[in-house]
Amino acid sequence: MKRRQFLKGAGIGAGAAVAASVAAPAIVSAQESLNWRMVMPWPKGTPGLGTNAEKFAAMVKEMSNGRLSISVFGAGEIVPPFECMDAVEQGVVEMAHGTPYYWQGKNPALNFFSTIPFGLTAWELSAWLRFGGGQELWEEAYTEFNVVPFYAGNSGMQAGGWFNKEINSVEDLKGLKARYAGLGGEAMRRLGANITMLPPGEILPAMQSGAIDAAEWVGPWNDLAFGLYQVAKFYYTPAFHEPGPGLEIFISKEKFDALGTDLQAIIRYAAQAIAENTLADFTYNNLQSYQPLIDKGVEVRQFSDDVILALAEQSNAAVEEIAAKNDLSGSIAESYLALVKKAARYGKEFEATGLLQRAKVWGY
Repeated sequence: MKRRQFLKGAGIGAGAAVAASVAAPAIVSAQESLNWRMVMPWPKGTPGLGTNAEKFAAMVKEMSNGRLSISVFGAGEIVPPFECMDAVEQGVVEMAHGTPYYWQGKNPALNFFSTIPFGLTAWELSAWLRFGGGQELWEEAYTEFNVVPFYAGNSGMQAGGWFNKEINSVEDLKGLKARYAGLGGEAMRRLGANITMLPPGEILPAMQSGAIDAAEWVGPWNDLAFGLYQVAKFYYTPAFHEPGPGLEIFISKEKFDALGTDLQAIIRYAAQAIAENTLADFTYNNLQSYQPLIDKGVEVRQFSDDVILALAEQSNAAVEEIAAKNDLSGSIAESYLALVKKAARYGKEFEATGLLQRAKVWGY
């Protein structure tokens, strides 16, 4: 009889537990330790990119006292470079480090959260995300992939790329075989270039083999490390297409929601810390790498005004097409472009003028 009474009571308790589990997601306990995997589209140890992803993982482990450990995997170690979003969305891994325009095939509006031609600089992009409503729009855009995005840094103004011939006119772009990312690549395609989007680790071999005639990667630090000066003579600066491309860390929403508020906060603030660290890292090392790159015999060039205006026309047309796709894309474009227009005037009268004045003072 006592045994029957015990089982009856246990059944009531079990029913209550089931109801509770339906009402709220399971939360990781303070004693539980988690081991997550983070994939990347670049090789492990890539300067500024893979290295800062690993620093982020170390921060999270230290701040959580080992309760959340993150193992970092480079391109191809678990999934191919451009399948990182799919891997998190499908539950193959818990999280990824990347840049949003790598997934533009899923939604072209994601370009805004990396960069668009003649768009926001590094600090301006951060300002839009933190204070201009960009983060909320980003999270809304990522709901269809069931992941949560966090801003994780920036490379700053990039280089326009490596070319085997000078680009003196729009005609010189026609038939050019080039590796170009994002909407910059789309603008060049519309002007007659043959654009391909190779993973970072395949750029040098493709130029060595002649499969491509030109390629953009990042800037002096990465370009020197990847040896691109070995395969092209002309180095175009700056990047019309990437004035301040953002990096990201994104996490399975199910996994993130299951964390306690303390671990969620650790991820959020570690991402903010690595965002600042990444931009500082790129800034310092680009400054250190530029002259050594020039010493390799590289010839620095700038695109002519005619080329820039033609690229701007095609870029703007692509942006307008994206904005017209749906209400969310329109809202993202409207919010982003409103800040770009304010930043353009402010940047000309403050940063640009100040930088030109500094160059004169120091003899450049």
